Amino acid sequence: MNRMRTALFLAAAVVAGTCVAQRGGDMQAQILYAYQTEDINRLRDLVQGLAAQLAAGGGGAALRYDLAHADYRYAELELAHHDARAEAAAADCAGELKALLARSPGSVEALALQSACDSQLAGLRRFEAVFYRHRAARLLRRAYGLAPDNPRVNFLMAQTQLARARPGSTQYAQALARLRTAAGLFTRSPATRSDAPGWGHAEAYLALGRELLNAGDVLGARNWIERSLIAAPDYKAARRELARLQARSAGAGR
Repeated sequence: MNRMRTALFLAAAVVAGTCVAQRGGDMQAQILYAYQTEDINRLRDLVQGLAAQLAAGGGGAALRYDLAHADYRYAELELAHHDARAEAAAADCAGELKALLARSPGSVEALALQSACDSQLAGLRRFEAVFYRHRAARLLRRAYGLAPDNPRVNFLMAQTQLARARPGSTQYAQALARLRTAAGLFTRSPATRSDAPGWGHAEAYLALGRELLNAGDVLGARNWIERSLIAAPDYKAARRELARLQARSAGAGR
């Protein structure tokens, strides 16, 4: 993504129109909705608009975080289509957060999100995978030390642990317990706030539902997948998982 060229092209048009949307949790909501509905074009437009506003000097740490989050979500959607674009977006995410953390080294949310972007880069840059995995783990440990009850930190830690654990192992049981903890923390935290990111609720609920479904706990899985859809009714991944559960239940009843 040629960010500089796009920024110069869009800067004048975006500053006035995007400023209001940046207030409160509205931009985070737009980013999440585009991601959950898998609207990759809308997400790309959000990335370009936020980059233009930042290039024009239109915001500070909150704007930089929003841009990094949009980059992260864009990379997640592009992973299924175009590795080069996913890698560029993940690298942009890490770069934005590096700049943010240089000014606010104790920002738990920035530490957590950068660990997520580094995890993406670990999967995309094979020769540097060890470096990015280690850095992601270090950032998460630091974030956890600062805020052990942060739901996003616990969710990302659970995801990392689950990816490395063998089903049925002690490590898997510990990872699943942390995922349950994260889901519980999300249920007690608001999904939208003006002073903090509100992402992760629907994803954590869906992740727990998937793990329970894979373990054969159909009732538990349905509970958490439906909670995911309550949090995000248009979440396509959750809708697909609910359809899979229903098909499995129908097959079992024959």
